[in-house]
Amino acid sequence: MEFDPSSQWHNAHVTMAAGWLMTGGKVVYHIAAQPRERVRDQLRRLGVGTVEELEGLHEMDPQLTLVLTDWYSATIGRKSQDHWSNFRSLKVADLSIDWAQGEKDISGLFQQPGPPVLRILDNVSCLARFNDEKAWVEFVITRLIPRATKWNQVTIIGLMRGLHSDWVYKNLEGTADGVIDFRLEEATEETQDLMRIRSMRSVGFDRKWHQLNVAANSEVTLGKSN
Repeated sequence: MEFDPSSQWHNAHVTMAAGWLMTGGKVVYHIAAQPRERVRDQLRRLGVGTVEELEGLHEMDPQLTLVLTDWYSATIGRKSQDHWSNFRSLKVADLSIDWAQGEKDISGLFQQPGPPVLRILDNVSCLARFNDEKAWVEFVITRLIPRATKWNQVTIIGLMRGLHSDWVYKNLEGTADGVIDFRLEEATEETQDLMRIRSMRSVGFDRKWHQLNVAANSEVTLGKSN
């Protein structure tokens, strides 16, 4: 997902997670853009049951259906308060070690047969603050994206538009199975929140821009196409 900072991407990915959970799937959610408690609150507003029970906060239970890992604390120079999803920093050298341990801890979630798994990283652009381009892009290509194939997951990675070099966008777009854009259109007096599928491998798709409707509880749904 490539998103404008002022777009509805953040509300949209929480809506996706809520819908996935309520239809019986599992969600692994890497949260970099905001504190985890805000995501928990929004999931509750969207109708997800007792979020803490889904998370299994007190023990790593293979039957749990929601994992919220804390990248946000590292972005503001703080240590995560949770006992098993703790990233020391977002420097690739540190992150690679912590990532490997975290994946080991939650590997029971992915044993087959089982419910489908959705993995979301809300803003991978945060890695650019702590690493040079080649290092963090290689981490995404060699660590994040291959998990989707290994564990039969759907993986969605948010990438902020207009922040990185063309080299970054071309490498990540070339590796991904699809590219979806979120933007805020301000060409008219009334702004419009829009989304489109730019590319998608091996399936048919509609390239048109679609308006997004945002409900009072921040649920995002597709509206008419432009």
